[in-house]
Amino acid sequence: METESEPYVRLTTLRQLHQVMADMNTARSLADTLQTVADGVVNGLGYELACVNLVRPDGDLVVAALAGNSAAEALITGRVGSRASWDRRLSMGEAWGDLRFIPHTEGWVLDEDDVPQWYTDGPAPRFEDEWHPSDRLFAPLYTPGPSGASCGELLGVISVDRPRNGRRPGAWGREALQMYAFQAAIAISNARLRANMQRALVRLEREQQALRASEESFRQAFEYAPSGMAIAEMGGDQHGRILRTNDALCRLLGRPASAMRRYAFSDLVHPEDIGTLLRTSAEGGRAELRLGRRDGTYVWVSLRNSVVADAADGPRFLLTHVEDIEERKRRELQLAHRASHDALTGLPNSAELRSRLSARLCQRPQAVLAGTGAGVGADSADPGFGQDAASAQYGEYGEYGEYLGPGGSGGHPASQPPHPSFDEYEAGGHAFDFHAGGGPFDAFDHHVHTVAPEDERDDGTKGLAVLFCDLDGFKSINDRFGHNAGDAVLIEVARRLSRGVRDGDTVARLGGDEFVVLADGLGRADAQDLAVRLRNEIIQPIRVDGRAMRVGASFGIGWAHCGMTADEVLKSADERMYVEKRSRPKQHRRAG
Repeated sequence: METESEPYVRLTTLRQLHQVMADMNTARSLADTLQTVADGVVNGLGYELACVNLVRPDGDLVVAALAGNSAAEALITGRVGSRASWDRRLSMGEAWGDLRFIPHTEGWVLDEDDVPQWYTDGPAPRFEDEWHPSDRLFAPLYTPGPSGASCGELLGVISVDRPRNGRRPGAWGREALQMYAFQAAIAISNARLRANMQRALVRLEREQQALRASEESFRQAFEYAPSGMAIAEMGGDQHGRILRTNDALCRLLGRPASAMRRYAFSDLVHPEDIGTLLRTSAEGGRAELRLGRRDGTYVWVSLRNSVVADAADGPRFLLTHVEDIEERKRRELQLAHRASHDALTGLPNSAELRSRLSARLCQRPQAVLAGTGAGVGADSADPGFGQDAASAQYGEYGEYGEYLGPGGSGGHPASQPPHPSFDEYEAGGHAFDFHAGGGPFDAFDHHVHTVAPEDERDDGTKGLAVLFCDLDGFKSINDRFGHNAGDAVLIEVARRLSRGVRDGDTVARLGGDEFVVLADGLGRADAQDLAVRLRNEIIQPIRVDGRAMRVGASFGIGWAHCGMTADEVLKSADERMYVEKRSRPKQHRRAG
């Protein structure tokens, strides 16, 4: 009877097995797949209880699904067994193909391990193949190998208990459970892939959303920044070419965004600031320079660069922040002007006068320049050390370097003086270069040396004249009409002096009623004529509050030349002014 009904039973079982396998592959998530695997063992393979243990990332196995006993499901679902305990279970007992059966006679050694398990009561087996409540049957779940065999990574283990027929599975039952475990491993592996893919898609979508939000934040920060922003190319032939600008930069330069894309920053910068721009480092470089507006004017800006990448390995660009510092620069220039100019008259003050005068003078002694005459300067072939002075002090050297003595008269080598040492002239900027014919060279060869005309005669030498002016009768104006009137007189005198000199000459106020004029390129007669013209301008009546006031002026003419300090030059002119003042009758000083 059993032999006749068995094919029918197997066909029904195959249909049930086919259905549960189809259910496994249509589950929507990994959790649903695991539960479907456990339910399929109970519904399709004829066991009353099934448990799916899933390998976690750390290697241990967790009870992920259980079917057939709600009490056992509530007791052990989610509990974890160590990988070592599971490896011990899968290495003992009887191997039924890929299955592992541990009879109750051996299973007692596993009662104390940490694998979650349940306990069932029942009578002892009455015949040899009857299922004992302490028997254990495990179906490992391996990922499929290249040929379809179960030889890959361990995904988990299916535990089954209490076959419905009360017997240990025969050859067909074992084959069905093993085949089911193989298909379950495929379904679980696919479910994991889908789950990982879904997580990756969710993560990618979140990253894209974050990227879009970041790009939008950058766009808004870039477009609506209160100061100028620009993106420019970095490297290559188009380095610095502007790709994108915000409204603030377009307003600052008075240029539309479409026009800005035709330029590089080097096209917009002031010619004098090109070097500053080129020295600016791309990696966080900062510079203060002038950029050209559309109307042809320039605005002072602080330009700061940073590097941004388009993608992980994409091209890099310069993000340039442009801040308007025109007002700050104007204040700095005003402060610098106040520090170097007289507050009342606007003329350069004493410190600025000394600075300008010192800039024209080097430390070369005048005695060394004595033999150069008017030829010393940019047009002179002589490096600045007069041959006559040199031969008089040190003697002369012949064509082949022989010592000829003072004046070229010759001399014994033993009487030859040592060459002047470098230290002897270093303080004055001099050193000797004994070329053929001898002679020194000067560390200031690039310097246009300042010389003075010879005393009491006009030999055609042009020099730097220093006219020291002191007003006559100014104290009486202060005493009679007050300091406001005195200030008005000083302002008018400063205006007349400035009007009476050439462009490039300097008119400065030392303080009180003392003024100084620096006029370069004048001969002695030219300087005297200038002093007369300026004095005639000053003695003209000055109207203050309806009153006509007059002051006189005494001029002393000094000459600046290299080797002198600024104070020595001013002192010389001051002394000459007092000589001139004392030489004029007292009653004529005020009116000139």
